[in-house]
Amino acid sequence: ILTILGNSAVLATAVKRSSLLKPPELLTVNLAVADIGMALSMYPLAIASAWNHAWLGGDASCVYYALMGFLFGVCSMMTLCAMAVIRFLVTNSSKSNSNKITKNAVCILIAFIWLYSLLWAILPLVGWGYYGPEPFGISCTIAWSKFHNSSNGFSFILSMFLLCTVLPALTIVACYLGIAWKVHKAYQEIQNIDRIPNAAKLEKKLTLMAVLISVAFLSSWIPYAAASFWSIFNSSDSLQPVVTLLPCLFAKSSTAYNPVIYYVFSKTFRCEVRRLQCCWGWRVHYSSSDTSAENAVSTMWSG
Repeated sequence: ILTILGNSAVLATAVKRSSLLKPPELLTVNLAVADIGMALSMYPLAIASAWNHAWLGGDASCVYYALMGFLFGVCSMMTLCAMAVIRFLVTNSSKSNSNKITKNAVCILIAFIWLYSLLWAILPLVGWGYYGPEPFGISCTIAWSKFHNSSNGFSFILSMFLLCTVLPALTIVACYLGIAWKVHKAYQEIQNIDRIPNAAKLEKKLTLMAVLISVAFLSSWIPYAAASFWSIFNSSDSLQPVVTLLPCLFAKSSTAYNPVIYYVFSKTFRCEVRRLQCCWGWRVHYSSSDTSAENAVSTMWSG
């Protein structure tokens, strides 16, 4: 519910302000699409299976569920990686060069992200890797436990781990460290903090928001990755069901965090959400300070 409501608000705001969206903000919209796609395509089936105390639908629905999870998961990871790279390029480029990042270029990048994610998602269907149930039996994913005695499965998981997890994660960390160093040097050159231009303050705020989005995503999936890799080299029976269930639930909760981060850091997004609440007939009290969000400088509500 939180994922669908929060990301629907992000998409509604993006549609309403489509003419004002800057090219990098399209990646934020793409991230919301991936999050809401995961919630709509996967969570109802998992919830029904949990109430049933067993997986529903047999092998076909299991493969479908695992494929959707892999598709949207890789798409989210690669979108965060692209956001970090573009944020780094914008921060370290002159204004004229940063304007070269056009909407068409970002749309092509988004198309590449979806094709790349789809390629990895269908590879287990054509014989490289496997899909199967989770150890606790009410969810499906890559069949990690089959890989410790299968060279085919192990080569898939190793390639996927490097190209869909390690390299994107290292790229994200390297880009934001580079941005942090650039911002630190820029602030050192300005002795009086009162003289820091509003554009620089906004840039720092947007960077912090993008970092929190990436940290929330990676932190949510690290426990699940650790439990999964334990299953590669050890029997899944060595882990209690709750030990495999909780990391899975925590990982899938990552789809609900981003709208909360936008709401905390963006006055524009808060203002748009309140307007949506008014459209839905909810009683909302506006504060006079929110009118400043209409300023063109503060219309950027995403990284």
